[in-house]
Amino acid sequence: MSKIMYEYTKSILERVSFDIILFRKELNKAIRTLLPYELDLLREWLLSFISDKPELKECLLIV
Repeated sequence: MSKIMYEYTKSILERVSFDIILFRKELNKAIRTLLPYELDLLREWLLSFISDKPELKECLLIV
C-alpha cells in the first residue's frame, strides 16, 4: 500500500504545481504520511520535476 501512497502523492503534486501555496500544503501532507525511504524517493523526484519550475525551488527546503 505504501507504494500506492507515494504514486498518489506524486500525482497530486503534479496537479497542484500551478499554485505554490497548494503545492507546499500537499508537500507538507506528504512529509507527514510517507515513510522515510519514500521521502528520499520524493526528494529525487522533486529535483527533476521542479527543474523547469523556478517558483517551486523553495519547496526543496521543506523536504
